[in-house]
Amino acid sequence: MLLHGAEADHSMFDAFGALLAPHFTVIAYDQRDSGATRNPPQSYGLEELADDAAALIVAFGYRRAHVFGTSLGGVIAQVLAARHAGRIDRLVLSSTFRPGASVMSINPEGFPAFAALRNRMPESVCEFAEYFVPPDYIAAHPEVLAIFTSSTRDAEQKQRRGAILTQPIAFEPGAITAPTLVLAGGADRLIPPAHTLSLAREIAGAKTATIAGIGHIGTIQDPAAVAAEVRAFLRGDQTKQRQNTEEDDHGDQRGGSRHAL
Repeated sequence: MLLHGAEADHSMFDAFGALLAPHFTVIAYDQRDSGATRNPPQSYGLEELADDAAALIVAFGYRRAHVFGTSLGGVIAQVLAARHAGRIDRLVLSSTFRPGASVMSINPEGFPAFAALRNRMPESVCEFAEYFVPPDYIAAHPEVLAIFTSSTRDAEQKQRRGAILTQPIAFEPGAITAPTLVLAGGADRLIPPAHTLSLAREIAGAKTATIAGIGHIGTIQDPAAVAAEVRAFLRGDQTKQRQNTEEDDHGDQRGGSRHAL
């Protein structure tokens, strides 16, 4: 199951999911107020988004799933793993940060500039995009700029999404018991790699990996490099994994992809 970031929807995983699909069933979905999802107007926080993911795992007929979360999706994934430990097999946290952490404490110099650029969109799109992918990637792939100017969220949806991190949350990283990989992009300007990697110190047995030259949205910039790290981690105990999949899912469910809206 793939959990997208705050500004994104499930399409950020199109290329990445296709690389995983020959090996696993891939579920990529739109969170509340994202993509094609339509939800009630009530406010919500990380717990509700984590509960949504847990319910979706069950709705697809599984007892548990591997979960990959990036950026805000990684924050949701941590809450999911703490609240619904039985639903998680292995966990990958990519370019993300600790639930409850202030964004200003994470990147005190970068976030004010980032927010100012967002307020000047779309004329600031080139500078804004550099917080997500390096300038040389933008120069070689100018089409990536369209990602940051094509949001279909209305004002109320943007308000609810923007308020997610302001909701109070009680979170203990020690409650995460799933085998965990913490994955950082070495060129991430939005969430400093050191902050992402520091999460591993609070999760028992967590492994870390850094992909050099990758910015904040590695699944778009270099989906093959991210997929290689994820596959290697998920295959870490291949025999046991195959047995668990067969026991829990009543047969081998790998080799497909699903988009849930």
